[in-house]
Amino acid sequence: MKYLYFIWKNLVRKKLRTTLTVLSIVVAFVLFGALGSINAAFTQGAEIAGADRLITIHRVSLIQSLPYSYVQRVRGVDGVARVSHANWFGGYYQEPRNQFAQLAVDAESYFDIYSDVISLPEEQMQAWRRNRMGAVIGTSLAERFGWEVGDRVPLMSMFTREGGQRNWEFVIEGIFTAESSGADSGSMLFHYQYFDEAREWDKGTVGWLMIEVEDPDQAARVAEEVDALFANSPAETRTSTEKAFVEAFLRQFGDIGTITTLILGAVFFTMLLVAANTMSQAVRERIPEMAILKTLGFTNHSVLLMILAESLLMVLIGGGLGLLLAGVLVQGAAGEMAAFLPGFHMPSSVWRDGLIAMAIMGLLAGMAPAVKGMRLNIVTALGRR
Repeated sequence: MKYLYFIWKNLVRKKLRTTLTVLSIVVAFVLFGALGSINAAFTQGAEIAGADRLITIHRVSLIQSLPYSYVQRVRGVDGVARVSHANWFGGYYQEPRNQFAQLAVDAESYFDIYSDVISLPEEQMQAWRRNRMGAVIGTSLAERFGWEVGDRVPLMSMFTREGGQRNWEFVIEGIFTAESSGADSGSMLFHYQYFDEAREWDKGTVGWLMIEVEDPDQAARVAEEVDALFANSPAETRTSTEKAFVEAFLRQFGDIGTITTLILGAVFFTMLLVAANTMSQAVRERIPEMAILKTLGFTNHSVLLMILAESLLMVLIGGGLGLLLAGVLVQGAAGEMAAFLPGFHMPSSVWRDGLIAMAIMGLLAGMAPAVKGMRLNIVTALGRR
């Protein structure tokens, strides 16, 4: 720490060059923070998926519906503890850009199956179950629109009501909270009965089934028996673990992890070359000065550490500013992305990985110049101009 002022003065000696390098690093870490947050948002559903839950969908596609009668038939399969179901609503609030997830669910069983993921106060649960038009929302959705319990909320949906109207009205009866990190608190849940009775088409069907098994070790057998139950029927099924279902759903968008890794790899390699070039020029310009430092008693070890510290400081300034800016951008985009990436935010893992990346980049960029400075011969260096 006693050489910090000296290191800082060396770093800002060529202000334009240092500033341009720092700005390049800022851009690299803005990308790092933004892409890391997107990757985390895409994978969080798979991370919190329960091992004891199965998802049953139409064998052809998720958008194909299943007969409501399947719910009761699945309940009779040996090893099934609970069964619930859900339908996608596809609505928006006031304007098409105000989209978020809405699901028509069975109020009696949905929270039982997902008790480890979301929770709702008992009095609000009872109020919701009593109100046919009632709905419950997550905490982040309530904050996004400023909704409170008792508010009447109109939504426009792709599902038309009898008579051709697309406007649906709900009463907020409760606000649920996420019980695990990454759980979706930006969605709305409402009564399947209200939805099914009022919609104009596709009545008597559900979008998918959620099955809780008694023993996770028997999940594969239960899945096979469920699918065998509806084999050769007009609506055959495909049952998988919840985690496998989420991962398969995410693969429809591509391998987000690989894509972000390749992009960041290319960006960081370029930034590493830029930072290393800056440090090499800075050290080359100061060779006579380093020789004088060694003459005054500075050890090879001290010179090595000062150059590495200078490189690290430059990268930490740029990387820190980049992550802060990325955090602001992600927070600003969270509302717009809520419909597609619920819970979109910059998690602590991105900050942690960002600091690690800064340390690695700083050390790699400064290593070659630092070793050169350490091995510098005093007589030869003093002869250079």
